[in-house]
Amino acid sequence: MRYAYKRNIIFCGIVIVILIIFLHPDMNGRGSYEYIEKDDILNSLLEETAENFSSVAVLHCEYRNLIFDDTTLSISLVDGDLVEGHKIKDGGEYTPSECKPKFSTAIIIPYRNRAEQLRGFLVYMHTFLHHQCIHYRIFVVEQLDTRMFNKAKLLNIGAKAAMRSGYPCLILHDVDLLPLRQGNLYACTKQPRHMSSSINKFRYVLPYLNLFGGAIAIASKQYKAINGMSNEYFGLEGEDDDFYARIEAKGLKMCRFEPETSRYHMFSHRSENKRNTRNKVLQLAKDRMATDGLNSLTYTEVATVLHPLFTHIMVDL
Repeated sequence: MRYAYKRNIIFCGIVIVILIIFLHPDMNGRGSYEYIEKDDILNSLLEETAENFSSVAVLHCEYRNLIFDDTTLSISLVDGDLVEGHKIKDGGEYTPSECKPKFSTAIIIPYRNRAEQLRGFLVYMHTFLHHQCIHYRIFVVEQLDTRMFNKAKLLNIGAKAAMRSGYPCLILHDVDLLPLRQGNLYACTKQPRHMSSSINKFRYVLPYLNLFGGAIAIASKQYKAINGMSNEYFGLEGEDDDFYARIEAKGLKMCRFEPETSRYHMFSHRSENKRNTRNKVLQLAKDRMATDGLNSLTYTEVATVLHPLFTHIMVDL
C-alpha cells in the first residue's frame, strides 16, 4: 500500500515536470525570436511625417527615453473616460504641441458589432499614444452589410483612406488588442514590424515564428508594393498568413521588438464563425497578389464621419 502511494507521488511529480518543460516558453523555444535590440531601435525607424503636415514647435521630439520606458499601463483605463486636455482633433487626430514629431502614423481598425469594446479601445489608445510624441490618426472601418466579416478588405479600405491623407506609416490593428508597454513605439520601422508578438492569451509566447497578425506596422510604400491584402477572405481563416506570404514574395523581412516591449492584452469575445478552408486560398496567395488587393478593391462607402476620437468609415462590401 505504501509502495503504491509512493509510486503515485513519483508519477505525479514526473507529469508535473514534463508539463513545465512543455509549457514553459523558455524551454520549448517558442518564446524566443530574433528582435531589434533597444539600442538599435532608433536606427531602424522610418522617420517620415504626413504630406502637408506642419508643426509650430521648434524642437524635435526625442524618443530614446520612451524606447527604454518599461512602464505598463493599467487595463482598467478602458472603463474610464479620456482625460481632458488631450487636444485631439475631430477624426481622432493628435499632434504634440511641445515638440515637433518625427513620425506620422495612421492606425486602422477593422470593425463590426463591438461598440463597448471600441469605446474602451479608443479611450485606452489615446491615453497610450498621448505619451509617445507622435502625430497620429485613428481610422475605424465598419462593415455594415450582413456578409461574412472580411477583416483584410476593411484594412485595405482604411489603408487607402490613410494614404489619401498622406500618412507614410500604417498600423493595422485588431480592436481587441491593447499594448501594455509605453516603449512599444507606434511608428514604422524600415521593415514591416509584427508589433503584438507577446499576447496574454498565448501566455506571452509567440505561437509560431511566422505569425503576422494582431498589430502590424508597415510603411505605406511597402503596403502599395505588395498590393495590400487579399480581398477574398470572407469568413475565412488565414488572411494574416496570406499577408505574410506577400511580404516574403516582395523580399521584405519581418522584424519585431523584444517580447517584454511587445506585450499586449487581448480581450475575450465571441468571434464570428470562420470557415477553415484557408489552405485552398493560401496555396495561390503569391500568384494572386498582383491582381487581388488594392488594385481590385470594390466597395460602397455609406458614410465617413469625423467623430471626436476617430474617423468612422462605414462601408458595404
